[in-house]
Amino acid sequence: MSENITVLIVDDDLDALEYEQIILEQAGYKVARAESRAEAEEWIAGGKPDIALVDLMMETPDAGFVLCHHIKKKYPATPIIMLTCVESETGIEFDAATREERSWVKADALLKKPVRQEQLLREMTRLLNP
Repeated sequence: MSENITVLIVDDDLDALEYEQIILEQAGYKVARAESRAEAEEWIAGGKPDIALVDLMMETPDAGFVLCHHIKKKYPATPIIMLTCVESETGIEFDAATREERSWVKADALLKKPVRQEQLLREMTRLLNP
């Protein structure tokens, strides 16, 4: 089933991007990748991901929030997983566990980096098969 699913991964950390791409391709997913919010927005202008993995801090500290908002505006049903290490870098703590948090975060799940393979795949399965 995963071979028909396109995952858009967006991260300015090339090591993280490569790691996530390897995990997803080994699991049979098609991967589209972008190294910035701007590059991802160009991609979604012409394509629809089945699910998106978005880093929070890229060109700007809120680039991931902005990108999630744009994805949800264009494709409201597309699940989004936000990947971040913002808590360890800034001490700011937030989540996407409640409806209220998801309303402003615009992500369906939030995972802390570095994300473990089994955790990422489990969360993707949960969001793709509600």
